Amino acid sequence: MILGFDTSGAYVGTALWRDGDVATALYTDMAKGQAEHLMPMIEDTLANAQVTLDDLRAIGVGIGPGNFTGIRISVSAARGLALALGIPAIGVSLLEALAHGAQGPTLTCLKAPRGAFYLERQGGGLDRAAALVAANDLHDWAAPGLTVIGQDSAVLAAALGLPNAPSAYAPASAIARLAALRIGTPQPRPAPLYIKAADAAPSREQGPTIL
Repeated sequence: MILGFDTSGAYVGTALWRDGDVATALYTDMAKGQAEHLMPMIEDTLANAQVTLDDLRAIGVGIGPGNFTGIRISVSAARGLALALGIPAIGVSLLEALAHGAQGPTLTCLKAPRGAFYLERQGGGLDRAAALVAANDLHDWAAPGLTVIGQDSAVLAAALGLPNAPSAYAPASAIARLAALRIGTPQPRPAPLYIKAADAAPSREQGPTIL
């Protein structure tokens, strides 16, 4: 069994992956207070599946990008639990989690401050590493054949003239599943993922209006 959790946004999400499927999952929106609510939600998630921490094989944790404070909360919790239980903790990018299970080439997005987005392209020979992209440079990431997926994907897709689709899994569920797939392979200790701004030439076009 794999426990996955994420506090990189204005929420707390937890999930338990067991026997190839999500056994139980919880999600609560909250702008603050993640540190106080994470452990009780983990306990509730395990109780709902009638298991305990001692039944876990590994922990999957969202490492960002997102809210710096929230990322540190979940990463610290994962490290502490893994150390106490003697099991691996596996960090998973939130962009990767949002794209997990998608069909075809994707442009995965997460809203960032000041109209910017965290973006990552995958599949169809269109791969482009994750970056923080300013509003004026968003059009540089559009390409035929891409489907936009992630937070505020409908808004970004409309601005770029691309189709959008929902994520196949909630973030914590995808994190747990991806962690399950990585058990048995060497993994670095989870650490916050801080993505820098993309290297891009100044755009001559006005950036799309992102509401």
